[in-house]
Amino acid sequence: MAATDLIAADAVSHGSGHTGLSPLDRLESGLGRLVDIVAAALLLVDIVLLGWAVTARYLLNVPITWIEEVAMLVFLWFGMLGVASALRRKIHLRLTFVLSKFAPERRAGIERIAHVVLLVFLLKLVVPTLQLVELNHIVTTPNLSIPGSVPVLASLVSIVLMAVFLLIQMWRASSARAVLAQIVIAVAIAISLERTPPLLADLGNLNLLLFFGVGVMALIVIGVPIAFAFGAATVGYFTLTSDLPLTVIVGRINEGMSHFILLTIPLFIFLGIQIQYTGMARAMINFVAALIGSARGGLSYVMLCAMYLVSGISGAKAADMAAIGPILAPAMKDRGAKEGDIVALLAVSAAAAETIPPSLVLIIMGSVTGISIAALFIGGLVPAVVCMLALAVAVWLRSRNERRGEEKRDLKLIGKTFVIAMPALALPLIIRAAVLEGVATATEVAVIGIAYVAVVGTVMMRGFSLARMGEILVETVALTGTIMIIIALAGAMSWALTQSGFADTLVSLMTGLPGGKLTFLAVSIVAFIIFGSILEGIPAIVLFGPLLVPVAQSLGVHPVQYAMVVLLSMGLGLFSPPFGYGYYTACAIAKVSPDDAMWNMVPYLVALLVAIVLIAAFPWLSIGFL
Repeated sequence: MAATDLIAADAVSHGSGHTGLSPLDRLESGLGRLVDIVAAALLLVDIVLLGWAVTARYLLNVPITWIEEVAMLVFLWFGMLGVASALRRKIHLRLTFVLSKFAPERRAGIERIAHVVLLVFLLKLVVPTLQLVELNHIVTTPNLSIPGSVPVLASLVSIVLMAVFLLIQMWRASSARAVLAQIVIAVAIAISLERTPPLLADLGNLNLLLFFGVGVMALIVIGVPIAFAFGAATVGYFTLTSDLPLTVIVGRINEGMSHFILLTIPLFIFLGIQIQYTGMARAMINFVAALIGSARGGLSYVMLCAMYLVSGISGAKAADMAAIGPILAPAMKDRGAKEGDIVALLAVSAAAAETIPPSLVLIIMGSVTGISIAALFIGGLVPAVVCMLALAVAVWLRSRNERRGEEKRDLKLIGKTFVIAMPALALPLIIRAAVLEGVATATEVAVIGIAYVAVVGTVMMRGFSLARMGEILVETVALTGTIMIIIALAGAMSWALTQSGFADTLVSLMTGLPGGKLTFLAVSIVAFIIFGSILEGIPAIVLFGPLLVPVAQSLGVHPVQYAMVVLLSMGLGLFSPPFGYGYYTACAIAKVSPDDAMWNMVPYLVALLVAIVLIAAFPWLSIGFL
């Protein structure tokens, strides 16, 4: 997203129903501002706490044991507030490809059904969450004896806020009569589900197909955000097929967000936005452009190099594309590159950069599968190089008709841009060295990067805006919310699949494939391309990573190699039309119609697929430096 621009645009888009609802506008604006201020303040508290933890342990040799405990609690609160903030801004990931094909009136009707589904889901969670608050109150944390009800209260507050923001959106999009009808229907369904016995229990494993196959896909197609489609399917499955209390499901949702390593996500999102604002990303791009930009197809090679460098800092693909696309796309058009080719390369190079540390998907893969984050960081560098080289070959083949840059290579300009870019070029090295040398954990290292960019970036910018800092904090919280809720609800769905016996069936099926590990890797590549395209990347990792990594190990595939194959395949699907969400993000950033770019994607996607096959065939590319 020139991520901020897309979010801002989405945040102010409203329906066509009511106008002049100034009291309602004031309610939403005031409540939303309060949520943003509290969440941003909590994020800042966590940054300070983790920075103090690194300083005290490494420089003063005085470890502070309670900081992790408090930081985790603060993270849960600002994360859950971020989930509500993301709902208010309408930025939760969802599939709109099918909806866009309908006429406006029909689409509005389908959207109303999606609103009812989401409202029913939220209503069904209220009572179980209250019960979990009561159950957990007697449990206390080991260092500060904080009641276990405090983190669960964050979920309860988030549910209530989401319900309020959802009702406001419904009111704006429809007539008063239609909104009241939606509310009555949602309440009636919620009450009916509360009193309905497990009618479908006798269907056995057919329920898996009904709820987690047909049900999830139907909800996604009608526009229910992907995370909430997982959650609604899971709640429906346990309500109608078992007597299991929903407090268990709420507990699984909270547990899914309670891993300390997940705190890395908002920190690296903050860092990625920070480097864009300070101009450090532009400095790196200018240096690479001065070095190789004058060659035929040079700016395409610059895009590949820049994606590799920037990905090593921001960790988020949308932020990477936003940092690179607006800078290079106009110059590439001037050189004669086709618009469709530009956005195709931007999208596929982002997919190829999935394994460059500190990529968020590497962190999430490690957190849900138990693979060492440090090992994933080391193992991801060479596969990314292989992917970029494959794309460079495709660029060479496609740029033969593109004219060279008029300017000659200017050694003085190269030297000047290199000096300016040196602080930015040093940041990925600092991050990796801090992890490998034990200065900071994978979670804490982002704070080192934030502090570094705050100091160096302020000098480069000759000043720093506190207002802009607040905007970065708020944006970080909202983006964190979209990721947190996917991890939580996809994790609950994954647990449901495990409890149903599906996991054992899947393991048996994949283990029994003829051809051993080669067939297993081939099937995994195809499967994760599909999963990445339809489910979006993170849900696919959370759902299937914990199930398939043990299978890979049992067949003799190193878990780090398997992670690289999975993540790159998932990235290929995520950035592939017509369903890949990342593809449409790239089109929005480059300001190119998706229809104009679709067929230009093919040669680059083929090149990336060839690279993935090589990485699957040669384990050394992933584990040679471990």
